[in-house]
Amino acid sequence: MQIKVEKADSKDINELVQMRIDYLTEDYGSLTDVQIQKIKNQLPVYYRNHLNKDLFVYIVKPERIVSCCFLLLSEKPANPDFINGRTGIVMNVYTKPECRRKGIAGRIMNVLISDAKEMKLDFVELKSTDCGYNLYKSVGFKEIRSKYHNMKIIL
Repeated sequence: MQIKVEKADSKDINELVQMRIDYLTEDYGSLTDVQIQKIKNQLPVYYRNHLNKDLFVYIVKPERIVSCCFLLLSEKPANPDFINGRTGIVMNVYTKPECRRKGIAGRIMNVLISDAKEMKLDFVELKSTDCGYNLYKSVGFKEIRSKYHNMKIIL
């Protein structure tokens, strides 16, 4: 399979919805029918509003999408760690099981990193599972130690 990475557009939305469901199902172990339906209702609207504006989805699509990766842009007030105030978050790195271990995710990540440099982002960050850790290290990501604690509140 030739690995041609491209950016998704509006014609890919239905497949992107399914790729996100597949990713979440694998990541969470399972989803309820109610969760799947709510996600399927929200995602097309989200993609129409954000795709190729502040969300770039990189895909490999010989015929149908077999792999994808999201780059979500964020703009915030500058500080010494992000002088331009523009950063990226990598999300939803997913390759269909039958297409794994063929270099697809690595190729997508390299294109994403190249584009992030062209966009003049200060940095790109991600949260890695154990399975993805070596891939991300191989393309240049480094583990970050911080004096800050990762916290959230569920509302």
